[in-house]
Amino acid sequence: MARTTKRTALTIIEGMPDDASLEQIMYGLFFRQRVERGLRELEHDKIVSHEEVRRSVARWLRSSGR
Repeated sequence: MARTTKRTALTIIEGMPDDASLEQIMYGLFFRQRVERGLRELEHDKIVSHEEVRRSVARWLRSSGR
């Protein structure tokens, strides 16, 4: 059975220490969301090669005057 988003969030929160701050909880949920998004993109071959990233960063650095 697929887990609901709420159940997943609760499981993540319950696994944190009792004194976890709201910021830590939000970061944990955000991190999980990003990992899941990345895995979905990987499954659908939505990937960027290392060389493409290098070119993008180089363009960004040039446009920022670096």
